[in-house]
Amino acid sequence: MVGFLEAYIVWVGISQTGLKAPKKAYNGGLGVANVNKKKGVIAILTGGGDVPGLNPAIRAVTIRALRENYKVIGIRRGWAGTVDIIRDKNADNSDNYQVLTEDIVNRAGRTGGTFLHSSRTHPGHVPKENVPLHLQDKYNEPMNDLTPEVLKNLSFLGVDYLIPIGGDDTLSYGVRLYQEGFNVVAIPKTMDNDVPGTDYCIGFSTCVTRTIMLTHSLRTSAGSHERFLVLEVFGRYAGFTAMLPTMAGAANRCVIPEHKFDMEHLTELMTHDRQNNPSKYSVVLVSEGAMFEGSEMVYTDMTKDAFGHAKLGGIGDMVSAQLKAISPKFNNGKPIDVITQKLGYMVRGGDPDAIDSVVPMAYGNLALDLILKNIHGRLVVLKNGRYDNVPIDVVTNSKKFVNVDKHYNVERLRPHYKSFEMQPLFIMTSD
Repeated sequence: MVGFLEAYIVWVGISQTGLKAPKKAYNGGLGVANVNKKKGVIAILTGGGDVPGLNPAIRAVTIRALRENYKVIGIRRGWAGTVDIIRDKNADNSDNYQVLTEDIVNRAGRTGGTFLHSSRTHPGHVPKENVPLHLQDKYNEPMNDLTPEVLKNLSFLGVDYLIPIGGDDTLSYGVRLYQEGFNVVAIPKTMDNDVPGTDYCIGFSTCVTRTIMLTHSLRTSAGSHERFLVLEVFGRYAGFTAMLPTMAGAANRCVIPEHKFDMEHLTELMTHDRQNNPSKYSVVLVSEGAMFEGSEMVYTDMTKDAFGHAKLGGIGDMVSAQLKAISPKFNNGKPIDVITQKLGYMVRGGDPDAIDSVVPMAYGNLALDLILKNIHGRLVVLKNGRYDNVPIDVVTNSKKFVNVDKHYNVERLRPHYKSFEMQPLFIMTSD
């Protein structure tokens, strides 16, 4: 009884000061439970290209996880950090991981890029020259699968759950780890918006916003000199980053990877657009993966990354040269000069827009919801305006492209639509 009265007096005293009384967890009358006991360790990593919205996603996961009594580790440099770890408590692994706190993620959460850094490392396909020094005696084939080491390294760190944030390449290795028995919950990220299973990937909205903004900025020069304006944008296999800005009025035409285009036809359309513009200019957005009829993708470097991709680039310059060369045929024998610009990193650098601040926050919390329910092997998604999750292997079992028949007019070389009623926010999805 004395103990009860003492507790009551303390509670009254605290409540009168406006402070909340400390809570004591009930554990069947066995005394006060240890409410600070850690539930487990969650690791987060970001792979592939940087995009605005990654840091807000890391922040969302970390803040919620810490408050749910998890320890959170940030794996540095994407999958590279999981490969390079030295399993020795005295080793310096500061380049490979860091313990995350609210202070760390709050400082970074409003910024673009990824403070954990990134890479295009594929632990299942590591060339001999990239095998870490401490593993070279064991792995000396021309190409090596270091997955056994990755699993041991995660175990060494005490990781119970892994949240990779990335595009289909990064997440495909997340599928591999899940198939090996590891607890994985994935978050989709890519400027191209081409991760299957979701209508939205982190980074896409900021990319579209910046593309529209930069296109409008360059209009003044195109109009001043009565030129064609050719802008090369992201999109290796899918043309969403060219389609949405064009639909929004940023460009007259766009060419995308899903449809090989005729250069003479594009020139005729662009010349017509220019002639009918009081300022005498016209604009085309060119996906980096777009292809001329009878040709393949244009590469700046045939050296392939760990996922088998050579570096794209140069199709914008080729389109520009061809436009000028062919334009006299449709312009009374006179060539039309061209302004060409590769937008590239200008649309992926800097701070996230509103959507790429809100969606990553929701995705991070969705991932924690799944972990709290002990559900793994899932990809958090947006489908038809609603947050949801789907099996993670959708990343490797399907592809996401622009539906040409439904959304692209191959005669007009621009988006095609009849009605927006009941369409998703960004119109074009994988379904």
